[in-house]
Amino acid sequence: MNSRKWVRLFFTTLFLGGISTIFIGFVLGWDKYVEFFQNFEVKEILAVSFWLMGVGFIFSVISQMGFFAYLTVHRFGLGMFRSSSLWNAVQLFFIAFVLFDFVYLRSVLIANGNVSLGNNILVAGILFIFGVIVAYIKSKETNNKAFIPALFFMVVVTILEWVPALRINDTDWLYLMVIPLLLCNAYQLLVLHRLIGRTSKSV
Repeated sequence: MNSRKWVRLFFTTLFLGGISTIFIGFVLGWDKYVEFFQNFEVKEILAVSFWLMGVGFIFSVISQMGFFAYLTVHRFGLGMFRSSSLWNAVQLFFIAFVLFDFVYLRSVLIANGNVSLGNNILVAGILFIFGVIVAYIKSKETNNKAFIPALFFMVVVTILEWVPALRINDTDWLYLMVIPLLLCNAYQLLVLHRLIGRTSKSV
């Protein structure tokens, strides 16, 4: 893939992160921002929008760093294990491990019992289901071997990218960060093979 396509991917993902964060930010903080819209305070609306867009750009860059890091790790894994089946088995193990670790750490260590186990299981389940949907689409548009790597990226890498907000443990920041991350990760994953122009790649 040439540099022009990389630049296109970078900026489209960047603006996806920025625009989605604006929308999500206003939804999450509607109680605070509703007066701006009722009174048609354009300056305040624009100020908040630009701030949220900047935050979204940061989330997008984190997503892109995670994506390119995984592309490197994926190639390294294929070379080290010399078998896509074995490498997929390793990725499945890490998917299960990270999901369990996410639930355990959120319930016991990070949240100090302030977040229910059921809520953490629900969040982990939603992440997994969304990952399965994206991975299924990826495998249908490329090949069946792409399913597990795509699922690994959508689950494991997304959770790793989400760590800054998980450490803060603020509900608004958790959702403000994870939704743009999921959108950016899914977009990059599903557009890569179109930019490359191949359907035989495993990622």
